[in-house]
Amino acid sequence: MRAEYREEPCRSALNRVEGMPFRWSLNPYMGCVHRCTFCYVRAFEQRADRPGDDRYGRSIRVKVNVAEVLAREVARPSWRREGVAIGAATDPYQPAEGRYRLTRRCLEVLAAARNPFSIVTRGPLIVRDTDVLRLASQRAEVDVNFSVPTLDTEIWRRTEPGTAPPPQRLRALRALVDAGIDAGVGMAPILPGLTDHPDRLAEVVRAARDAGATRLWCNVLHLQPGTREHFLERLARDWPALLPEYERLYARAYLDRRAAEPIRVHVAALRERMGIADRRPARLAPPPEPEQLPLPI
Repeated sequence: MRAEYREEPCRSALNRVEGMPFRWSLNPYMGCVHRCTFCYVRAFEQRADRPGDDRYGRSIRVKVNVAEVLAREVARPSWRREGVAIGAATDPYQPAEGRYRLTRRCLEVLAAARNPFSIVTRGPLIVRDTDVLRLASQRAEVDVNFSVPTLDTEIWRRTEPGTAPPPQRLRALRALVDAGIDAGVGMAPILPGLTDHPDRLAEVVRAARDAGATRLWCNVLHLQPGTREHFLERLARDWPALLPEYERLYARAYLDRRAAEPIRVHVAALRERMGIADRRPARLAPPPEPEQLPLPI
C-alpha cells in the first residue's frame, strides 16, 4: 500500500488528554502506515468523520513545524514540565520518520528543556536516536515502551501488516537498555482466543526478559465503534471460527472483567516468575532539582 504524505504546519504540538495516565501527548504525524487491525485510533477517526476502515493509513499528515511549535510551548512560563506521551495516536517511528526526523527534533527540544517524556512504538528506527535518548535521560525521566503483543508470525502478519517483525523490536530494546535507557515491553493488545494462550503469553514474557526489558505490562483488546467493525471484518476473513465468540465477548467495547482479569493476573505471574526487572548495566538518571541539591559545606 502506498501512502500519501501531506506536509502541513501545525498550530499546536502538545495535546491535553483526559482519562489517561498522562495529561499531555505529542504526535509529530497523524495517520499511521502500520494499519494494525485493532488500532483504537480508528475509532477516533470515525468520530472525526474520517475513514477508519482500509483507507486509514493511506494519508499521513506530516507536521513539518512541530518541533519549533513544541519549543515555544515548553518555553512558556506557565509550562510546568509535565510528562509528555509521544505516540499516543500514531507511531512516532513509522517509516516517514526516517525522512522527516520530526520525532528526533522533538526529543532534542524536550531534552534541552529537561522535560520528562515517554514513548510507545513498534519501530526499531528508534535506535537511531540513542544519543538523544541518553542525553534526555540524564536530564529528566524518560521511558520507552515497545509494543510486542505476540511473537506468533501468522498472527503478527495478519493483525499488524505494516509493522517491523517483533524480534526486530526486541533487538532494538536490547540496544537501548545496553545504552542505559529505560526500555520495557507492552503486551498490547492481547487478543482473546489468539494471543492469550498461556504458551504464547509465556513466549513474549520470556523474550522480553532475555532482551533486558526493564518492565512489562499488558492490556486486553477493546473495540470501540469504528475499530470494532474493521477488526471483526478482518477476523471473519482470517479466523472465521472465532467470529461468533468475539461478537459475544464484545457486545460492549470492553471485555468483561471476569474474562480480562485472569489474563492480566497470568501475565503478572509470568512477569514475577521470569524475573522482569530493571537490570541495566549503567542506569542514566536525571540530577536532583536545584532546590534539592545538598548545600556546600
